[in-house]
Amino acid sequence: MQVVVTGSSGPIGRALCSHLAGAGHHVVRVVRRPVGPGEVALAWDPEAGTIDAHGLEGADAVVHLAGAGVGDGRWTESRKRILVESRVRSTALLTRTLAGLDHRPRVLVSASAVGFYGDRSDEIVTEESPPGDDFLASLCVRWEAETAPAAEAGVRVVCARTGLVLSREGGALPKLLPLFKLGLGGRFGSGAQWWSWITLDDEIRAIAWVLDNDIRGPVNLTAPNPVTNREFTRILGAVLSRPARLPVPRFGPRLLLGSELADALLFTSARVQPAVLESSGFAFSNSDLEIGLRDILQPSS
Repeated sequence: MQVVVTGSSGPIGRALCSHLAGAGHHVVRVVRRPVGPGEVALAWDPEAGTIDAHGLEGADAVVHLAGAGVGDGRWTESRKRILVESRVRSTALLTRTLAGLDHRPRVLVSASAVGFYGDRSDEIVTEESPPGDDFLASLCVRWEAETAPAAEAGVRVVCARTGLVLSREGGALPKLLPLFKLGLGGRFGSGAQWWSWITLDDEIRAIAWVLDNDIRGPVNLTAPNPVTNREFTRILGAVLSRPARLPVPRFGPRLLLGSELADALLFTSARVQPAVLESSGFAFSNSDLEIGLRDILQPSS
């Protein structure tokens, strides 16, 4: 199968490309620079509205992971515009191009996030739950809506709503580790907020699963056992053999990151269940947080 991947330079993109290539698939990376001689890639520039449509012809599948990092800077109004435009413009460009091809891919997996659901306290949410009403939820709604041209052209579209991806290579975990290794970690605020997590390995396997199976629409890419932040930090401390008893007051991250970003990353509660994955027969490698963290942080030699 020939699979085209945007966002291939990020932690998920790199791991996915490696996994797909190892499984015998032909991977074509989409890059924002000139393609070098002999490089298996195609160029695009979402800001300028250009993409190598010819390079997309004949692809069997497309995985769209591109987008500016949500936690890479304070959510000023200009930063919010970048977060929205990097997703909306790139998805619109890609899906309209796919819709106009003579030989369209069979499937498009387009990234989204569990931020779609907003702050839901203890409510259990599935793919059938409505969106939240905060900035990140509205961003996800617009992001997913831009996949419509591909779906209307007959492409099977999956919107992959990803949770907290656990990996040493990027995301939240490497940012938490320094404090926790020093024994200075602890719950954020009350610690009652739900964190819906997934290991990088299961994230990649889940994307490969939806490529190969007749699944469409929103799919939650989260482990079936979300935990509260209090439980997450307790388990992380135990895995590192360090105490995790120092609570972080809400005002601290808000001062450092800005209130809106801090609330979205650390204090929003989303108790998400991967109903579609489970009903389709997907088997998680890591559904227990402690086992998953030990696999990541204490790999066997």
